Parts: sequence; structure tokens; C-alpha cells
Amino acid sequence: MCRCVFKLHFFLFQTMAPRPELENASSGKPKDPAQGLSGVLPKEPVIHPACSTVALVNDEAEDPWALPELQSVGVKWSDLDTKGKILRVLISIGKFFLLLGFLYMFVCSLDILSSAFQLVGGKAAGDIFQDNAVLSNPVAGLVIGVLVTVLVQSSSTSSSIVVSMVSSGLLEVQSAIPIIMGANIGTSVTNTVVAMMQAGDRNEFRRAFAGATVHDFFNWLSVLVLLPLEAATGYLYRLTQLVIDSFNIQSGDDAPDLLKVITDPLTKTIIQLDKSVINEIATGDPAAKNKSLIKIWCKTQTIMTEKNVTVPGTENCTSPSLCWSDGNITWTLKNVSEKINIAKCNHIFANSSLSDLAVGLILLALSLLVLCTCLILIVKLLNSILKGQVAAVIKKIINTDFPFPFGWVTGYIAILVGAGMTFIVQSSSVFTSAITPLVGIGVISIERAYPLTLGSNIGTTTTSILAAMASPGETLANSLQIALCHFFFNISGILLWYPIPYTRIPIRMAKALGDRTAKYRWFAIMYLVLMFLIMPLTVFGLSVAGWQVLVGVGVPVVVLIVAVIIINIMQSRWPQYLPKVLRTWEFLPKWMHSLKPWDRVITSMLSFCRTRCCCCCKCCNKISSEEDGTGKEKRGSLEMYDNPALETDENCHKNTQIEAKTTNL
Repeated sequence: MCRCVFKLHFFLFQTMAPRPELENASSGKPKDPAQGLSGVLPKEPVIHPACSTVALVNDEAEDPWALPELQSVGVKWSDLDTKGKILRVLISIGKFFLLLGFLYMFVCSLDILSSAFQLVGGKAAGDIFQDNAVLSNPVAGLVIGVLVTVLVQSSSTSSSIVVSMVSSGLLEVQSAIPIIMGANIGTSVTNTVVAMMQAGDRNEFRRAFAGATVHDFFNWLSVLVLLPLEAATGYLYRLTQLVIDSFNIQSGDDAPDLLKVITDPLTKTIIQLDKSVINEIATGDPAAKNKSLIKIWCKTQTIMTEKNVTVPGTENCTSPSLCWSDGNITWTLKNVSEKINIAKCNHIFANSSLSDLAVGLILLALSLLVLCTCLILIVKLLNSILKGQVAAVIKKIINTDFPFPFGWVTGYIAILVGAGMTFIVQSSSVFTSAITPLVGIGVISIERAYPLTLGSNIGTTTTSILAAMASPGETLANSLQIALCHFFFNISGILLWYPIPYTRIPIRMAKALGDRTAKYRWFAIMYLVLMFLIMPLTVFGLSVAGWQVLVGVGVPVVVLIVAVIIINIMQSRWPQYLPKVLRTWEFLPKWMHSLKPWDRVITSMLSFCRTRCCCCCKCCNKISSEEDGTGKEKRGSLEMYDNPALETDENCHKNTQIEAKTTNL
């Protein structure tokens, strides 16, 4: 059909083109004797610019979410000689070990990043947990869980604080459940930050950011459904209480810590923290506020000694035989525990006089630098390794479904794989951060990354269950119930947003956000700051002011957001049922329904900063041009030239007609 259209187009062009012999005949001018039999002067052939026929051949736009073909650009294996084959094998082995080294440094940098956040905001996190009046509000508990997990960069740390408060009686199980939900949301910020490192390539950034934020949307949507359900019915509390009462659960061993065995030899030489200080602050110990989180003494011993101590009265004595008075003072003999320091730690900051905040900021900057560098190098290495047949095999294994009628089983196997891998590495942040670059370069599709992420959520809860089973007998029930609440929260979320393909809304939302951030890359930073900092802080501030203020401000905002979502859905599907005014958002100012005005403002601000910050570069350019004697600034070699083959049909025809007229003249 394209060939027919092209022939018709060419015929019309030939018909409408000016014919010189007709013009000479109509003008009545005598023919030149050198014109020959045809009566037309011989002319050199005119070569017109070629018009592009891409629009006639490629009618469909390319899908930005399609996985790219990672083709090999080197010499084929069959074309190599023996020396070339041996060299390629050695290079591949070297790249593999180099990749393992970068992955090791990447995981270690995540561990140091978590320690840095705890040094910077750990005590603030402990202070946040002290306000029991605020924690009794489910919405406030949720945002506190988000804020604390973002501050300490570890859901296991925030969960352990909650378990400590519950076991000590400072916090009830019902009040702790929303905090656990918030911790589930806060732990997804790490892989979202990791996705920012691939902002250089637009398509890679689109896929990577969507692959990271699909975790965010799953957690937020699960909370929007399950938090009101829990507040109204106590669903998770009753279910976990039933499980604990039904089984005679005994205290078990510690959870396996396989990843720590590998990373501790390096991370412990950099920094070691006493995480019990945060728990003591949260449980209300006033002496803990003056303690440092940096561990100084790594080897200690606690001994019990009998000492004479003063007590308020004889009723406080250990026994009547060990009680005596000396004037107005009552003495008794009592066993007192004493901690003896034996050996100091060997990490870098063991003998440092810097404050926790200063050490935290130093480690934060260094860990982010190492994290970004390792991630960039990992992506480069993966792009180098995953080419040709290797990429085809890996992509086929990961993204192919089982044959009909067992295709639905593939996603559930991916969930089990994600749970198992997270159980091995002991961190959902590490696992999801590791698959984010793979989604960006196109090895894993977002449809496959979604069940892997859901499995990762389950894997991180199973380790907390095993850790809770290692608790003492008196605190076993409460700590295990909190861990089971975390487990059943994720199971309930999976049942809501995965089994039925139509309900996999997080994938569609993540793709929409990926398209938006690929077009306006600054929007990714705005999303991070808004969702994980500004909104939780705002809700927390309203909660401190009182539940009346929270309801008075929050309810109208929620109603407005729900109304906008409903109108957007109706605009795209059933616009005929809306009033004419609401069928589009054009009645609002442009900045309220489009990012283009914001993009212009931010772009102009960045241009202004670039102009101000690069004034010395301009001065250097001016000096170098004066030395050359040109008197002009040198410009870069990136210049744009018109390509006739890329012109539109309209411009191409205009240029052709102008050239034809010029030739006739």
C-alpha cells in the first residue's frame, strides 16, 4: 500500500510540475535552431532533495517500554582465531570478577549509608517515638514510620525500635501496626534514589524509575486500603493474635546473617554503631541522650558485685538481715552489675573527637559518592557483558512465561525467587536496588520486576519473624505479633494488587510516572522530596497540633484529590457524562494542569545558575581566543545541519518548487 501511495504522490508531482515547452509554445517566441527536434534546449538534469518516506513506511510509533535489543558490536566468536578467543574469555572472566567487586562495594556503601543516616537522625528518630499521644493516631503513626525509616535508612532498625517499645510496655500492639506500615513505605526510598543515577539516558531513566517506584505505589496503595480497614476492624491484630494463640511457638535461634558475614570485614573497619542507644532514647532513658552512637569499646564484660547502697527506707532493703541505718540514712547490701571495658574498637572513628553529626555527614557524603560511582560502573559493565547471545538467553529466561495454560504460575515463582533472594541478602533495599539498574538497561521488564519486588517484601518479613522468635520468653508474644503483622500486611497487599491482572495498578502508575520523569527529569527529585519528606512532615505537624486540626485540614485535601482522580478517569473514558466545563482542564491556569510552565521556570533557573557559575569558563574562552588573534570566542563542535531526508513533506515540496522555478529562470 505504501508503494501505491508513493507512486500516486510522484504522479501528481510530475503532473503539477511546470513544463518549459508549453510555456515557449504559448509565448509565441521563435524556436532556437539549436533546439533540435523536440524544440527544447538541452539542460543539465536537476537533482531535487530527497523527501523522506519514513511516514509512509513506519506508521506506528515505537513503544518506549519495549525492551531494547542488546546487540553485540564486536567481532563474532566464529570469526576469532585461537588467540582472540582466549583473550575474549579472559576479558569476560575479568569483567565478571570486576562486576562482583563493584557489587560488593555497592552493598557495603548501602550499609555505610544506613549508618550515616542513623548518626545524623537516629536520636531524632528516638525522640519522635517518645510522643505516645501522637503515636495513638493511626495516620500519625504511619508517617512517623515513614520518617524514621527514611532517617535511619533501614526498616529493620525502625522495626526493632517498635518491637523494643512494645516489649517494654511503652507502646501497644495496635498502635505499632501503622508504624510498621510506614516502615514498609520508607524502605522503598533507597531504590528510588538508586534509579536517579540513570538519569543520563532518557529511556533507561524511564524504565529504571518506573521499576523503582512500582514498589512505592504498591506500598502506598496497600496502606490506603488496609490502614482504614485496620483502624475500623483491627483485622491484622485479630489475625496475628489468633495465629499466636493457635501455635505453641518457642523461642528459636537468631536469623541467619549471611550478607553481614561478607560485608562486616570492610564496614566494621570504617564505622561501628551502638544501636541500643536509639532504643534507650525511644524507651525514655534520659541518660541515653548524652551517649554517642559511635561504638568505642567492642569488647566488654559485665560483672555482678555486692555493694553497700543507700535506699529510701527499710522496705526497699533486699532482706531484713542485710539492712541497717546510720542516722537518717538506710543502707543495704545489693548485687550491682558493673560493665568493664576490655578492648577498644578498631574502626576509623574509634578515637575521633568529632560529634555524631559531623561523622554522619562525612560518611553520608563518602557513601553517596561510592554508591553513585559503583552504580554507574555496574551499569557500564552490564551493558558491556550483556550483549548478543548472552543478553538474549538472560532476557529469555527472566521474562518468558510458562507455556499455556500454566503462564499464570510464572509470576508466583518470581515472588518466591524475590523472597528467597531477600532472605539470603537480609535486606529488601539491597535486592530491589540491585534489580533497578537491570530494569533500566532492559534486561528485566517492569512486569517481571513487579512480582520480584513483592517477593522481596515477603522476604524481609520472614527474617524479622525469625529474629522475633529469638526474643526472650516474656517478650516473645508481642514481638512475634508485630513481625506477623508486617508479614500479613504484605500478603494482604499482594492479594489486593497482583492475582487479577486488571488490579495490577502499581505497574500502570509506575509507567505513567516513568513517562513524566523521562520528559521532565527534575520531576523525579520533586517526587522524592514530596512523597518522602514534605508530605510526612506536614501530616506529622498537623498530628502534633491535634486530631481535630488533622481532620479539618486533611479531609478536604483528600476529598479534592479523590475528585480530581475521578474527573481524570471520566475525561479519558466517559467525557459525555461530564459538564462541558469539566471535560478538559483548560478553564484552569496552565500551571495548575501542566508541567510546561514549571519546566520553563526551572530550565531558566538552571540556565541562570549555569551562566553565573561558568563565568570563569567564559573568561578562559575569551582569553584563549584573544591569544589566537581571532577576537571571537571559540564554540564547541556540536553544530546542527539541515538534513533534507529528515524534512517533512510540506517543507520538502516547497524547497523542490523553489529550486524548479530557479532552474527555469
